[in-house]
Amino acid sequence: MSLFFHKFAGSKVEEMKTDSAFLIPFVGLKDGHHHFDYELDNTFFEGYDFLDFNEANIKVALNFEKKPTILTLDFKAQGKVKIPCDITTELFDFPLDTEFQLVVKFGAEENQYNDEILILPQGSYELSVSQHLYEMIVLAIPQKRVHPGIEDGTLESEILDKLKELQPQQEGSSEDLDPRWNKLKDLL
Repeated sequence: MSLFFHKFAGSKVEEMKTDSAFLIPFVGLKDGHHHFDYELDNTFFEGYDFLDFNEANIKVALNFEKKPTILTLDFKAQGKVKIPCDITTELFDFPLDTEFQLVVKFGAEENQYNDEILILPQGSYELSVSQHLYEMIVLAIPQKRVHPGIEDGTLESEILDKLKELQPQQEGSSEDLDPRWNKLKDLL
């Protein structure tokens, strides 16, 4: 088992997608299990022009298994990203804990359209995991981002106060309703 540690602390956008810290030269590795660790911060995501994170601190452990005809990559990412709430725009730390498995096979044509199986051309000698790391983490963030303080009622914000103020008020009794609605109720 070999152990490698990579820290990505900055690079130009053009260098990002082929940064050597994310290249695994599998031809030089013996068959069996290998372990790679990565630390990702904002610079990594800026390389993909992804600016949704105000701050990122993510550790990724990659268990890489090499067999004569197949490679298996098990990614496990943990950490946190600071993102804005969709309701209040308040920043909050979103805990990240996600896993992803990728199987790499070798064939006549390269295939990058399947999420879980990657086919590399025969004769390939290295694999970049940068794109896979990026996609795994970005897809782990929910589409609707709600500050945990909204859900438990502890967040105090001017925006929340204004939303409560503008929320439609329910009237106390059915007599206060427009009598035209009563005819519709009779239909039910």
